[in-house]
Amino acid sequence: NPDSTDKGYILSCGASEDAATDADGRKWGPDAKFLTSSRDTEAATAQYQDPSLPTAVPYMTARIFKSSSTSYNGAITAKAFTQGYIIREFCLTPVGSGDLNVTITPAKGSYAYVNGIELVPMPDIFQKPAIFLGFSDQYLELTSCTLQTMFRLNVGGQFIPPNKDSGLTRTWYDDFPYLFGSGIGVTSRADKNLSIQYSKSVPEVIAPVDVYSTGRTMGPSARVNANYNLTWIFHVDANFTYVVRLHFCEYEVNKINERVFDIYINNQTAQSPSDIIAWVGGQGRPIYKDFAAYVSDSPGDEEMWVQLHPTVSMKPKHLNALLNGLEIFKMNDSNMNLAGPNPVPSQMLTDAEAEAESKRFSESEARNGPLIAGGVAGGVASCALVVAIVVVVVVKKKKKTGKTLSSVITYGSSHSSSTGKTFPGSQISNLAAGLCRHFSLSEIKHGTKNFDESRVIGVGGFGNVYRGTIDGGTKVAIKRSNPSSEQGVHEFQTEIEMLSKLRHRHLVSLIGFCEEGGEMILVYDYMANGTLREHLYKTNKPPLPWKQRLEICIGAARGLHYLHTGARHTIIHRDVKTTNILLDEKWVAKVSDFGLSKTGPNLEQDHVSTMVKGSFGYLDPEYFRRQQLTEKSDVYSFGVVLFEVLCARPVLDASLPKEQVSLGDYARICERKGTLHEIIDPHLKGRINPECLRKFTEIAGKCLLDHGTDRPSMGDVLWNLEFSLQLEEHPGGMLVAENKANNAYATHTATIAADEAIVNDDVDSNRSAVFSQ
Repeated sequence: NPDSTDKGYILSCGASEDAATDADGRKWGPDAKFLTSSRDTEAATAQYQDPSLPTAVPYMTARIFKSSSTSYNGAITAKAFTQGYIIREFCLTPVGSGDLNVTITPAKGSYAYVNGIELVPMPDIFQKPAIFLGFSDQYLELTSCTLQTMFRLNVGGQFIPPNKDSGLTRTWYDDFPYLFGSGIGVTSRADKNLSIQYSKSVPEVIAPVDVYSTGRTMGPSARVNANYNLTWIFHVDANFTYVVRLHFCEYEVNKINERVFDIYINNQTAQSPSDIIAWVGGQGRPIYKDFAAYVSDSPGDEEMWVQLHPTVSMKPKHLNALLNGLEIFKMNDSNMNLAGPNPVPSQMLTDAEAEAESKRFSESEARNGPLIAGGVAGGVASCALVVAIVVVVVVKKKKKTGKTLSSVITYGSSHSSSTGKTFPGSQISNLAAGLCRHFSLSEIKHGTKNFDESRVIGVGGFGNVYRGTIDGGTKVAIKRSNPSSEQGVHEFQTEIEMLSKLRHRHLVSLIGFCEEGGEMILVYDYMANGTLREHLYKTNKPPLPWKQRLEICIGAARGLHYLHTGARHTIIHRDVKTTNILLDEKWVAKVSDFGLSKTGPNLEQDHVSTMVKGSFGYLDPEYFRRQQLTEKSDVYSFGVVLFEVLCARPVLDASLPKEQVSLGDYARICERKGTLHEIIDPHLKGRINPECLRKFTEIAGKCLLDHGTDRPSMGDVLWNLEFSLQLEEHPGGMLVAENKANNAYATHTATIAADEAIVNDDVDSNRSAVFSQ
């Protein structure tokens, strides 16, 4: 219950009287003096820090509440989230009195807690009414509404932390995880000499410079762009109205009708045509558009689709679209409510925790240890409220003499079935133990029939991999460490700490681990179709068709691109090869084996100095020479993988003539001589569209360039592979002008080709066909 102020508050709940500084340099003060009543509340400190947390402050302390009741079910909410913390942000209507009360109430017989509260004053950034989709010429006034921030994305750009925001301590995330389909477009950046010119109607507080100076476009090919939508998908709560704010700033074209596109939200036309230059009159001038859309509870409707498509009927110079930033806010309903339904945990998660839950949340333990879960957070018109909550594991409270509850809050993820205990002779810390499910050795032996050799499905440097079952029949892969391997201990730790906090469709999922009786064992999702390599050569399995190989490469590229750009810190895999690309029952590619992975350089570094590790044949020669690791080392290895997929031969074959021993070296020689067709897998000869083959080998060759700075990023590689697939599926497609298009693919900056084909009436612009994608 703070006094009225124009400076705001940043409170670390449960902290001591001394101010604490977070990783972004912001100072958090204690919350005690703002409590209206200290009855039934206690301060607590966590014992261990989840490595996925962005900062120790404010997540390592908490204010615990033990009275009152509410319909909000924190237990279910906590289990449904996989990240180590939860933030909720609300934009409130102007506060009329001098006080703003924040009330947190636990469920009956349980506990509630909060780690941090931010109160951020801000100008009214919702002055303009939003266009209400589905209602002709209707607008929605936003100044009297309470809004909850659902998504805030720096489209085409990188993560922006609160201290880099334009005055409101907002966080802007990468948009890549929300892109839909194979058409993900390309990222671009304004020329460094172009300044962003804010205006009275769009002041800098609306969005920082980094948002308006980066963007995502559809790519340089008019033919490709005419046949797909650039699409983002967001999961939202039903029965609410949402405000979608789109940020635009043109920095590539400078005349009207050079780039014109349509905006669709949930299959409704939000704006058509959209010409940024026509709106603002020139480059570097930001503008935003607000749209409101209602999401019903009809089956399949609990999603928000945002799509861009060129307005072909306007015959613009370039068939393309651009988006720089995106925000989605949920509006309060008629009852002033913003609470959606509690998220539901997955069935596997529920089954895995069933036994632990029955013990942990028994009535007797509910009286002895609090349930710590759920949370709130926010930012606002006149006032912004932010409450940050970390999801942690509950342990039974020990007898204590003082009022500290440090034994109550332990480190862990919301879905761990570990009780936070340590294990005798442990090779990993309590911190790592809390990251994922802990299996007993008896469970592992039962699931593998006591490590039956007939169940071995793979052998690696770490040890054997067994096919096994858990929880009454769920198939898993169980990797057992070789006890004599010293390297295994480090890889065991790295694998847990890396994989347990990464979730992506194209990364293999770590379910849990076992460390007992001298054993170090990792449990993964079962990949029914094994490794990519076993489908390429030295196998009795039928050869994969080219299109399927290309789709597998695209999936692996997506996984690596996420490692390089999607996590808070760049992660370099360091051992990219075909045996570390696994295939599930639907042939979806998943990157695996993170035992050698390293966190990449920060913004002030261009490399990480480290001992050289990896697999010969795939190893980046520049990394080998200089012992300086960058994400371009993964790009080199992936280039070798691409040629291995195309040629279906080992990457090292000592039985061949000297110049042919290394596939990577020999492929580059053949590429220069124009003889690549001679080393292609015989099963593929004559079965690949020539344009597709040219584009595929072009990008694979660029991955193998001598200097890392000359190699493309994984984002560039991914886009080119997607384009190759388009060319394979549409054999009549023509590549855009050679040199300029190639530069566009490699740099993602020249996203509009000067020599694009002139748009004419023959271009297929059927909107329903586009939406069918």
